[in-house]
Amino acid sequence: MKQKIVNNNQNTIIMAGFKGTRNENGRPKGTPNKNTAQIRDSFQLLVESNISKLKEDIDKLEPKDRIRTIIDLAKFVLPTLKAIEYNDSIDESRFKPVTINIIQPKDDN
Repeated sequence: MKQKIVNNNQNTIIMAGFKGTRNENGRPKGTPNKNTAQIRDSFQLLVESNISKLKEDIDKLEPKDRIRTIIDLAKFVLPTLKAIEYNDSIDESRFKPVTINIIQPKDDN
């Protein structure tokens, strides 16, 4: 670890990780942020322990507000769908013609 020595005429202070440096290795890829995980767990516990109160509060709303609230909450549970663009034109130069010969079976009787 890099260290910085600060001398202020009276004391010498050794500081680890001074401003302008960064951890070259960083957090390994795929390792979750501990604070984020703790916050998510705490929030999940808060919601789970108040689910009946939350339902009561939602039931008291006007229908349009109730629907809006449910849609807003769904964003945290359901994956967001991405709009895609579809082009129905076909590039016929990519296809080769196929010939099908239909042969009538011989009548053995």
